Amino acid sequence: MSDFYKKILENNKKWVETSLASDPNYFADLAKGQTPPLLWIGCSDSRVPANEIVGAKPGEVFVHRNIANMVVHSDMNMLSVLDYAVNVLKVKHVLVCGHYGCGGVKAAMGNESIGIIDNWIRHIKDVYRLHHEYLDSIVDENERFNAFVEINVKEQVFDLAKTSIVQSAWKNGQELTLHGWAYGLNSGFVTDLNVNISSDKDLDDVYQLKF
Repeated sequence: MSDFYKKILENNKKWVETSLASDPNYFADLAKGQTPPLLWIGCSDSRVPANEIVGAKPGEVFVHRNIANMVVHSDMNMLSVLDYAVNVLKVKHVLVCGHYGCGGVKAAMGNESIGIIDNWIRHIKDVYRLHHEYLDSIVDENERFNAFVEINVKEQVFDLAKTSIVQSAWKNGQELTLHGWAYGLNSGFVTDLNVNISSDKDLDDVYQLKF
């Protein structure tokens, strides 16, 4: 057994002891169920911990993560998480959080083949294609990179709004707002990208579903 593996097992024991020392009912209360107000759709990057960024405790954030925080309409994993969060947990907020320095977004700006992930990256390239005139006009590569991160988040928020899951919730009068953030790895602060959607009115007519 490796030293690293032994360490994480030991860390778990210490975490349990610390948690129980502060609240003897800590785990008993958690086991009773969850009623998180927020679904977080974020990047798989290990440097972007959803709960810690917003100062939330276990049970307060329902989380889905993938490379570059994508909302892909054929992704049954994402759709299943979204459906459960909206229709069972009745979350009131869904937040797409990207981050500056995202490797997936960076890969989508180039042409290097990485492997099977190329098929996932293509979804991000599609976002670049939609905004290539603006992005290509940014001379500084790092500024273009940051702008692409932000644009990608905004597109994913709109893709959430286009889902039948979200639109059905709105149709039924459910309180649900979608948001987009970009997280700074080097600062810890988030940037609110001012894309906050609580109805289908912000969508083109072709995307507004009739129920």
